[in-house]
Formats: sequence, structure tokens, C-alpha cells
Amino acid sequence: MKYALMIITILPTIAWAHEVRIGSKKFTESVILGEIVRLTAKQCSLKTDHKKELGGTRILWSALLNGDIDIYPEYTGTIREEILSGKRFKNFVEIEDYLKNRDISVISPLGFNNTYILGMMKSRARELNIEKISDLNKFPDLILGFGNEFMNRGDGWLALKKTYMLTHKNIRGLDHDLAYRGLISGSIDVMDLYATDAEIEYYDLKVLEDDKKHFPEYNALLLYRSELNDKAKSFISAISNLRNRIDDNKMIQMNSMVKLLGMPSDQVAADFLNSEFQFNIKTKKSHLWVRFKKNTSEHIFLVLISLSAAILLAIPLGIFSVYHKKAGHLILSIAGVIQTIPSLAILVFMIPLLGIGAGPAMMALFLYSLLPIIRNTYSGIMDIPGHLIESADALGLTKMEKLRFLELPLAARSILSGIKIAAVINVGVATLGALIGAGGYGQPILTGIRLDDFTLILEGAIPAALLALLFQGAFDLLEKLVVSRGLRFND
Repeated sequence: MKYALMIITILPTIAWAHEVRIGSKKFTESVILGEIVRLTAKQCSLKTDHKKELGGTRILWSALLNGDIDIYPEYTGTIREEILSGKRFKNFVEIEDYLKNRDISVISPLGFNNTYILGMMKSRARELNIEKISDLNKFPDLILGFGNEFMNRGDGWLALKKTYMLTHKNIRGLDHDLAYRGLISGSIDVMDLYATDAEIEYYDLKVLEDDKKHFPEYNALLLYRSELNDKAKSFISAISNLRNRIDDNKMIQMNSMVKLLGMPSDQVAADFLNSEFQFNIKTKKSHLWVRFKKNTSEHIFLVLISLSAAILLAIPLGIFSVYHKKAGHLILSIAGVIQTIPSLAILVFMIPLLGIGAGPAMMALFLYSLLPIIRNTYSGIMDIPGHLIESADALGLTKMEKLRFLELPLAARSILSGIKIAAVINVGVATLGALIGAGGYGQPILTGIRLDDFTLILEGAIPAALLALLFQGAFDLLEKLVVSRGLRFND
């Protein structure tokens, strides 16, 4: 009995021994807050995994509900207008009660309000005498550029348009960080800003008054799975100390250090914790070679697993399509339709089934690999000259013998070509896997876009291009080994 009680006591600790999984969105402030959470967990002697720069609110919220992450930073306005859009609550206490029923707890508030605002270049606003959002009605030809999430959220463009009765037609959806470039270059006139963006002061932007009080408060908070209250009590106690410790100025300053001064997010987070709580956290510098090895192994893993699975299924499907024409046309049509679905959409569709990380990324790459391999297998066999098929029939070869000794050898070049196409496509599409926590070469590309760091973008883009060339060269070599010399052209 004594030992049974001991086992029951330590089981929760053993179950939680894996790690605290933290998520953050793909903008600087969210990454910094995620790093603050991660370093706090490490101070509690917990293992951590920070899945940085995930694609958006819906991805993070789904990951939290599914248990793929344990905690992530969020905002009251986003919860009201995006996550729980369509539901009506009198106050945030009711929202907390609703979340508790879904086993989600809240640490609120962190101390700052990062609401949406609209901004312009001061020179442009002065030229047109624009002071508030209502003034935009006087200039319906202005070009408005909004973040992609803002275009569809509950308090986003459609709601803003209705509140202010805006009649603008030239509206562009784009990445939030890239929108600043458009504003500075003059390709857009107005963009959505986050109130704590460091760029507002840096670029000396004009913030337009929300004179109809359209945007709600976006008080920062932390959402976490309620099971942490039992499994990681010391961590929840420690992280609760963040309540009202980060005011607007502190958050703007931390954003500036990362975005404008180029300091690493973990260093900025460590400096904040050391200053506020007298911690003694020391961070290690991230080396290019270490990042390269990690990103390369993740990227190759995604491509090889998905491509191998596609080969095992697509070649038999291509062969089946040859012998069963009606079913074959249906198979080719379905594979063609899959190919037309945007890759990011497939990634998001897979999250409810497979969670975030490598799983949905590999499934998406697998689906994208099917069409070129199926079609090239089908075409390679169908293009075999009729007299060769007749000769095989005259010799009395069975279907399996004809397939093994005639059709597959003659179609090998076409099949390998399809596999090569699929491999090159996969290497490129796999960079999007970083949006759902799959890592790979997409990670430095996302970070480079967020920090406006061209070197980081190249850190992901150049190896991805070289890997595609490597795969192409490898299949060219394989073709020389597998395809008979007489069937190869220009050799």
C-alpha cells in the first residue's frame, strides 16, 4: 500500500517530465513573450520547447485545445473578436468561466494594451489633413494595406468598414511586417498597426484617432491548459508573477531592442526577467552552423518521409489507372484537385487531425507529391509503342510479366521524372511547414521577414534552393543507373 501511494504521488511529475510546450505567433512581441515564458519555465527546472512564429491565432488556439502546446500569449480583443467570435459575454469574467469549461486557464493582465490602430506616414497625413479614421472618407482613392488576419477577423476590415462607412476599393492584404515597407515606399497609404509596435516611433508615423471607438482593448494575457495547475504548480506560480509587470513602455522598449537594434529575443527576455525578478539568466549565442544543421535535418526529414510515402502509393495508383481507365481518370482528377489547393490551406486543414509540427507538414507534402508521380507513371506506360505491347502478348507474357519486364523498364524514365518533380516541389513547399511548427529552412525565412533581416532570409532560401538542386542531381544520377542507355536521350 505504501509503495502504491508513492507511485500515485510521483506519477503526475513523471507524466509532465517531458517539457512545457510554448507557442507564439509570427510577430516580434509574441515571440518575446514566448521567450519570457520559456525562460521562466527553465528557472523552474522544467524542459521547454518554444514553437516560435506559428501561423496565426486559429493555429495556436487549435494547438492549445488539442494539447500540442501548453501555453501561449494572447490578447483580450483577439479572444472576443476572433476566437470566441459570435458569442456574447458581459465581461471578461464570463469569458474566463467559459474557457475554464474547456480546460483553459488565464493569467491576466500582463499590464499593456496592444490594440489595433491605423497609421500613415506623417507627411502624407499632413498633406491630406487626416487626423482620425473618419477623415479617410474624404479620400476614397487611398490605398489601404492590412495584415492578412486583420482582413477577416471580427473587428477587422469588414467591421471597420461598416463602423466608419468607408468606401475604399483598393484594399491589399499582406504580411504585417512587409506592410511597413509598403507604407514607407508609398505603395500603400494606410495600414493597421499594433499599439506597441516599435516602428511607430522609429518611422515617425501618424496614428489616426479611433474616433468611433471601434477597436476594443487588447490587454495581453497568457492562455494555458488547466492541467498545468496540477502538473506544474511551481511554473504557474512563477509565471503568475508577470501580472501587471509589463506596461506599454516596457513592451515597446523590448520590441525596439529586437526589431530595431537586432538583439536576440531570448536575450531581451532574459534581461527583462533579470531586471524585474532578480534572476540570473544567461543566454547562449545561436551559431549559424548549429542552426544550419538543425534546419537541414528537419527539412530533409520532412521531404524524404513524405516523398517515400508518395512513391509507395502513387506508382501503384498510376499502374492501376492504366488498366482501369474509368477509375484511373477519377484518380488523376482527384490528384489534380489536391494540387490546386493552396499549400497553406492544406497545412491548416491537417491540424485538427494531426496537430501541429511535422505530421501535418508531411501529410501536405505527401498529397502534393501524388499528381506528378501518378501522372508520369500513367503517361510512361501509356506512351509505350503499341507494337511492343502486341509482341509481349504474342509471346504469351502474363500481365505481371509484361509489367515487370516491359512496361516498368520502358516507363522508368518518365516515372523518375515525376518523382524528381515531386521532390523539387516538396523542398520548396516544405518551407511553409515552419508556420505550423515543423521547422526546416522556413524558420529562418520567417524570422528574417519578421525582423526585416535579409541575411536570415538567405539563411533559409539559399540552402533550400541548393537542396532542390541536390535532389535533382541525385535523381539524374539514379536515372543513369536505372534506365537503360538506349532509353536515355542525349547521352
